[in-house]
Amino acid sequence: MAFIPAFFFSWFLYWLDRYEKEPRWLLLMTFFWGGFFAIIGTLIVATIFEIGFSFVLNDAVLEDIAGGSITAPIVEEFMKGLAVLLVFLIFRKEFDSILDGIIYGGIAGLGFAATENVFYFLGQYSDGGWAGMFTNFALRVGVFAWGHPFYTAFIGLGFAVARMNRNLLIKLAAPVVGYFLAVFAHAFHNTSLVFVTGLGSLALVVLLEWAGWLIFLGFIIWLIRHEQGLLKKHLKEEVSGGLISDAQYKTAVSFFQFGARMAALSGGAYKATSHFYQSLGELAHKKEQLAKFGDEKVRERFFSAQATPLAKTYLQRFQISVNRKNRP
Repeated sequence: MAFIPAFFFSWFLYWLDRYEKEPRWLLLMTFFWGGFFAIIGTLIVATIFEIGFSFVLNDAVLEDIAGGSITAPIVEEFMKGLAVLLVFLIFRKEFDSILDGIIYGGIAGLGFAATENVFYFLGQYSDGGWAGMFTNFALRVGVFAWGHPFYTAFIGLGFAVARMNRNLLIKLAAPVVGYFLAVFAHAFHNTSLVFVTGLGSLALVVLLEWAGWLIFLGFIIWLIRHEQGLLKKHLKEEVSGGLISDAQYKTAVSFFQFGARMAALSGGAYKATSHFYQSLGELAHKKEQLAKFGDEKVRERFFSAQATPLAKTYLQRFQISVNRKNRP
């Protein structure tokens, strides 16, 4: 009940990354961090906060409000955000776009939500039996399913903005702003639920949160269209240079790539075709970064259209495999 929906939502985020997908093993590690290390860290730090609030406030109701509105947002977003920070520092070359940061942040949030839901479901079963547990399931996995990934996506967005800018002030400020936006969104959710007194107020909270999620989804779609524009811009010269055909170019910049992938699947060349178009997406992103930042040492694979023999060898290796099947 907790992990299967989380894996499905993670797959949806992975699917949204249309043109240059992140390594699945790295996404799995990000999910694992959110679901294991972030949970453990939160339990330790939150316990310390709760002890402090109990001494200062000495009121059970105020302690619950402080825990939900202050402790949980600050501590949980910090612990989940560490997953994005580690990817940013250790696997910097995988941060190729703004969308990448959102994906990593969302996946970390889903890992955290999955493990947290286990505790909530068990607690509700203990208090209210099967009815209580399934009611909690409907709320946490249905109504408020995108809460944690939405909050932590702001942290990923902040690190991605820092990654894709040369201005030192933006590099330093963007992750901090992203973190505080995550804390604010999380605190809004927790605080608003404290004051829910009936279906009307609950419906208002749900409406506001879903409106925020849909706006953010619209922003993600805009980012996907922007990446599509990058591929159109940077792969045109690969067509004129003979590296790829016009048909392959059109497939590479399309949103679904459905026809080519289905043909490859029926012809037994799906893996090679998938790698081929993944490589084209990566090449376009690296060329965009080269234009922005110059030759960065971490980008040992792809450098420029004039100096990409390694890229050409990499792409042509897959193209040969695909051409053997007579597929575009």
